[in-house]
Amino acid sequence: MTLLVQEKISLKPFNTFGIDAQARLFAEAHDDDDVRTALRLAKEYRLPLLAIGGGSNLLLTGDVEALVLRMAGRGIRVLHDRDEQVIIEAEAGEPWHPFVLRTLGMGLAGLENLSLIPGTVGAAPVQNIGAYGVELKDRFAGLTALDRQTGELCEFIPQNCAFGYRDSLFKREGGRWLILRVRFSLQRTARLHLEYGPVRQMLLEQGIQSPTPADVSRVICAIRQAKLPAPSVLGNAGSFFKNPVVDAEQASRLRGDYPGLVTYPQADGRFKLAAGWLIERAGWKGYRDGDAGVHGLQALVLVNYGQASGRQVLELAERIRADIRDRFGVWLEIEPNVI
Repeated sequence: MTLLVQEKISLKPFNTFGIDAQARLFAEAHDDDDVRTALRLAKEYRLPLLAIGGGSNLLLTGDVEALVLRMAGRGIRVLHDRDEQVIIEAEAGEPWHPFVLRTLGMGLAGLENLSLIPGTVGAAPVQNIGAYGVELKDRFAGLTALDRQTGELCEFIPQNCAFGYRDSLFKREGGRWLILRVRFSLQRTARLHLEYGPVRQMLLEQGIQSPTPADVSRVICAIRQAKLPAPSVLGNAGSFFKNPVVDAEQASRLRGDYPGLVTYPQADGRFKLAAGWLIERAGWKGYRDGDAGVHGLQALVLVNYGQASGRQVLELAERIRADIRDRFGVWLEIEPNVI
């Protein structure tokens, strides 16, 4: 397949914020050869190459002077199927939620808590996506990536990926690796994670005493739909800020000042704070400035009501960060990639 490269293409359809920024060059890669061709062309044009998936973790603050490469390769295959463990490999361009549903339809458990997260399979390891007590790293078996520096294909196992909270080697070295395929370790017998109260509560309300992975997925979809706006209706990139992690002393001090503060103990003795609680307590929930705003039901979500620019969304985010720092002494980290 010959790589089709287009000039001055609007990226509005390719980012969930719906920001109308323009790419200097744009192409879609359907296989490894397309990726290599794009790298060569970017070098010839003396442009950086920006790889994107579903555009659900991007904030475009202006036109993009780069060759924007949408990873569009599709394909799902079983690599290993023995006893309880099944290794599934998916191409980077596979949409994430349909992939989760596909695995559930195959009778496999493991990804149900990660249902309805926007984006693609290839982008998932970069952020180490997580929800409702499960992170991608918990189900990760490996991946294949192209090294931009050498042009070689490299295989990664979990220990090589430096996974952290919404972090990974591929995020820290974003200019080096192009993820092509990702592998997941799933099970035929479910070991469900129901630690988050709302999930267990909704299951009980529906009279489900012995839930299946499909039940958990369905409930999590309902919870997410109730509190998070669909990007097709209201432009957003999901949670805009990471939950900050502070030491025990600061957490104790903040709990003393704010008894309702939501905290989660971490394995290293520190505490994760609920960024949404901090933002709501500071009065930003439902705030709107022109077409940039904070969602009325979930303070973690910044939204584009129609015609907001990426710069307007970023300016609002910076105002919120400064206010949270001044009020609570906590610095919020932006989760989407700001381009």
